[in-house]
Amino acid sequence: MAAHIASTDRAASHGARPRGEPASVARLAAAFALIVAFMAGEVAVGFTSRSLAILSDAAHMLTDAAAVALAIVAARLSAQTPRGGLTYGLKRAEILSALANGIALLTLAGFIVVEAIVRLVNPVRVGGAPLVFVALAGVTVSAITTWLVSRANRRSLNVEAVYRHIATDLVAFTGTAIAGVVILAGGFLRADSIASLFVAALMLAAAWDLVGKAGRTLLEAAPHGIAPAEVGNALAAHPHVASLHDLHVWEVTSGFPALSAHVLVHPGDDCHAIRIDLERLLLERFGIEHTTLQVDHVTDGTVHWVDEVSRGASRGS
Repeated sequence: MAAHIASTDRAASHGARPRGEPASVARLAAAFALIVAFMAGEVAVGFTSRSLAILSDAAHMLTDAAAVALAIVAARLSAQTPRGGLTYGLKRAEILSALANGIALLTLAGFIVVEAIVRLVNPVRVGGAPLVFVALAGVTVSAITTWLVSRANRRSLNVEAVYRHIATDLVAFTGTAIAGVVILAGGFLRADSIASLFVAALMLAAAWDLVGKAGRTLLEAAPHGIAPAEVGNALAAHPHVASLHDLHVWEVTSGFPALSAHVLVHPGDDCHAIRIDLERLLLERFGIEHTTLQVDHVTDGTVHWVDEVSRGASRGS
């Protein structure tokens, strides 16, 4: 029994990429420190100048800081050795944190939209100079943190989410700077609210994509770029495969696709050798390394390809 459990743990980690690389975690930690320091300055200036655009940027930076923190925690948790009932370990920790980050983005964006609409109806006097100053400082900080995160492991959904958020900050700060210039030049106070709506739109777009990807993984949908029906057809095309059943393709976590299937081969064929051929095909053609193939001989003498496997796989794609 002990040998069986050890084999299960090896299988759970088979095909998974390393996530707790010290270099990636160090870069994320440096980005986190910069974001938090700048966010604190934004909050102070935003309340002083009564600028919703600056406070909106600060809220966005808060979600960025949370995303970085969750990415660091998830990297450490997902690197833990599988044990006990967690046969895959905590490799989906990053998916859960990405989902939480996406929900937080949606909530903050909704708050900003409501407040911006109120200020469009009843404009509040804000200082244009603080807007420009904070926006230019934000562009600098965002450029540095974007570079830091781009050097980390972007195959992780959390790290990629952090990268996208910080990259959108560059655009958001540009909009804030433009609002400040407009207020300074012409006194158009609603420019602050318009810039806030622009920031909220960026947050909503990022959140929608993030929640969608996390949801697909949690629902065990096939990974993007891998069509289950195509995989099934490729397996069935093997000259020694007589039938294919119960094909499932899913993603344990970002960059960790998995597959299981029941394969029937012709009587007298070497099940072990055919399984090795099929595993090689899945790795070389589809990049799927973590596979569980049950290979048996046909017992009723029929040779067929089960159509419902293809239809079911297509529904899961």
